[in-house]
Amino acid sequence: MSAHSVDASAQPALPPGKPRKAAFAAWIGSALEYYDFFIYGSAAALVFPKVFFNPGDPATATLISLATFGVAYAARPVGALFLGHFGDRLGRRKIMVLTLIMMGLSTFAIGCLPTYAQIGTVAPVLLVLMRVLQGLSAAGEQASANSMTLEHAPEHRRGYYSSFTLNGTQAGQILATLVFIPVAALPDDQLYTWGWRIPFLLSAIVAVAGYVIRRKLEETPVFEQASARNEVARLPLVELARHHWADVLRVICGALVATVSTIFTVWALSFATKDDSGLEESSMLLVGVLANAVALLAIPLWARLSDRIGRKPVFLTGTIGSGIMIFVYLWAVSTGSFPLVLLTGIVLFGVVYSAANGIWPSLYGEMFTAQVRLSGMAVGTQIGFAIAGFAVGFAEQIAGPGGDGWAGVAAFTAAFCAVSAIAVATGRETHRVPTADLGLKATADAGLKTGPAGAVR
Repeated sequence: MSAHSVDASAQPALPPGKPRKAAFAAWIGSALEYYDFFIYGSAAALVFPKVFFNPGDPATATLISLATFGVAYAARPVGALFLGHFGDRLGRRKIMVLTLIMMGLSTFAIGCLPTYAQIGTVAPVLLVLMRVLQGLSAAGEQASANSMTLEHAPEHRRGYYSSFTLNGTQAGQILATLVFIPVAALPDDQLYTWGWRIPFLLSAIVAVAGYVIRRKLEETPVFEQASARNEVARLPLVELARHHWADVLRVICGALVATVSTIFTVWALSFATKDDSGLEESSMLLVGVLANAVALLAIPLWARLSDRIGRKPVFLTGTIGSGIMIFVYLWAVSTGSFPLVLLTGIVLFGVVYSAANGIWPSLYGEMFTAQVRLSGMAVGTQIGFAIAGFAVGFAEQIAGPGGDGWAGVAAFTAAFCAVSAIAVATGRETHRVPTADLGLKATADAGLKTGPAGAVR
C-alpha cells in the first residue's frame, strides 16, 4: 500500500467529554483495585512464607513467596491480549467494570484459603491460582482507565486528568499498607492464623463498589465517534502488530521503570525486616504510607508540568532520578536507621519516581490511535510490568539470604531505569498533538490512510 499523507485539519472535532467524572471513576476504581493488589505484596513479604510454604526452610519459603508476587505479572500480558482486544472492540467502560469485579472476588478468595499446615502443597497451588486471576484483572484495569480519562480530557490537560489513574493506585497502596500496619502488629499466634486474612476479606467491598461507581460511566467521545462511523478495528491486536509494533516496544521498555516500585514495595520491605536489621515491620510499612501520601500530591503536579513542557522531560527526570536514588535508599535500609530510611524513601518513591509514574498514562496513550489505544497500552505496559514483577525474585537471589548484596540490587534496578529512559528519549513528543490526531504519525509512517478519529482504512 502506498503512503498517504495525513491531513490533521481533516479530522473532525470531537464532542466534549466529561473529564472530571471519568477521572473520579478512574481514581476510585484504581484505588480499590490496587488495594487488593498491594496487600498481596505486603503479605508475600511478611506473612505468606510462614503460612503457605514449608516453615522448615525459611530462606526458600521467602524466596518462593516473593516469586509468587511476580506470578501475577506473568499473567498480565495474557490478560492484556484478551482485555485489550475487547476494550478496543466493545469500549473502555465494560472492561473497567469487569476488571474490578475480577480483582475483588479473587482477592476475597485468598482470604478464605486453607494454609500449608492444613492441606500441604495444595495451599500454595491455590494461592498462585488466585494470584493469576489478580494479574489478569490488573492487565486491563490501568489501560482501560487511562484510555477513558485521556479520551475524555481537554486536549491541553490530558496529562493532568490521565494521572488520576496512577494517583488512585497510590491511594490504594496507602490503604493497603494502613490496613496491614495493625495486622502486622498482632501477636504471632493471631497474625498467622486469622489476622492476615482480614485485609483480603475486606476486598468483598471492591466488587460492590466497583460496580456501583463505574456502571453508569459514559463511553469516551473518541470511541463513540469511531463506533458510530463503523471504524472500530475488527482485530485490534492484528492492527497493533502490523502498524504500531515500534511504539509497543517503546512502551515495554518504558514500563521497566516499574522495577523501582516492586523493589521499593516488596523486596526492600523483606530486606529491611530481616532478623538482625533493627527495623520493625510496622515502621517500614509506615515509610510506604508516607511516601505514597507524598506521591498523591506529587503525581498531579508532575502531570500538570508535563502538559506545559512535554511528557519526555518529566518522564526522564523520574527515570534517571530513580536510578540514582535507589542506591541511596537501599544504603539507608542497610544502615538500619529509620530516619534515613524515611527521608530517602519519601524522596525516592514519593517525589522522584512520581515524575515517571504520574505521566506514563498520557505518554503511552498518546502514542496510539483510538482504534488500538487500549490494546497498545495494555500489551506494552503489562509485558514491561511482568519483567518488573519478577525482578523481586531476582533481587532476592542477587542480594543473598542476608541481603548483603543490596548494592547489586540497586545496580540491577538502575539498569532497568536506563533502558526505560533511552526508550522514551528516542520517541516523539506528543503533548501538543490534538486528541483526534494522536498516533497518526505512526500510521502515516507505515504508509496507511487514516480516517476520522484515527481509524485506519
